Formats: sequence, C-alpha cells, structure tokens
Amino acid sequence: MNVTVRKIGNSEGVILPKEVLDRLNLKSGDVLALAEDGKQLTLSPVDDQFERQMRAAREVMDQYKVALQKLAE
Repeated sequence: MNVTVRKIGNSEGVILPKEVLDRLNLKSGDVLALAEDGKQLTLSPVDDQFERQMRAAREVMDQYKVALQKLAE
C-alpha cells in the first residue's frame, strides 16, 4: 500500500487509510512511535497505560531510593 507525503500546515505528513486504522484499532489522537532503520520507517502504537505505569513506578523509586537500595543489599 502506498501513501503520499503531503503538506499539513507548516509540516508534512502522511494520511493513514481508514482500513489500516480500523485493523490496528487506532483513532485520532493515538500516539505512534516512529523508528528509523536506514531507509526504512516503522510506526508502532504506544501503550499509554504502560507509559503511565512506568512514570508512576519511577516516581515511587525516586521517593524511596534509599530504602530500595538497603533492601537490595
């Protein structure tokens, strides 16, 4: 399937076909991770719930850093 790079405001982008969005269960506002490997691009959905959980875990680890270090000894 081919898509065309188009001007969108001051940027450029591609429009993803509705069939692709439906198959991947994506909707407007969903976040995609862009990976570049040489001349190849890959888009992957970002798991927002996982990101929120990791952020919360980092905050707890920062708050209890000393206690966690003692427990690890």
